[in-house]
Amino acid sequence: MNKPAFQPSLKGRALRLLSQREHSRTELERKLAQHEEVPGELTKALDELQVRDFINDGRVVDSLVNRRSGKLGSARIKQELAQKGLSGEAVAEALAGLKDSELSRAQEVWRKKFGTPPMDPQTHAKHMRFLLTRGFSAEVVRQVVQGAEPD
Repeated sequence: MNKPAFQPSLKGRALRLLSQREHSRTELERKLAQHEEVPGELTKALDELQVRDFINDGRVVDSLVNRRSGKLGSARIKQELAQKGLSGEAVAEALAGLKDSELSRAQEVWRKKFGTPPMDPQTHAKHMRFLLTRGFSAEVVRQVVQGAEPD
């Protein structure tokens, strides 16, 4: 006689995901919806975890900003936060803090990738495209790439 394989509860699945990294409530809902057998069960489990502070959107924002700000610009970080279903005051504060360091972060990303000034228009465009796709503002990208050009 075969025993059915153990199926963790929704709360158990959520805790496993949260043990790997911070997740927003929206992310957990999206990932766990397929495992919900009884309507409302997922909401109840996530409410319980949120009350116990296992789900904390402020921590999700801080975690993402800390992990990604060394490589990405504010626009790209804002996009990733939106994909996680986050918005509001915590996101606005985090992005305002990133604006202050945008130029220095872009310079560091550029230095790690290229290190030498562009010598021709094609290389100049390549450097600019690279930084723009990383989410840095056009003004910051222009400052970094032009500041790196030989006089």
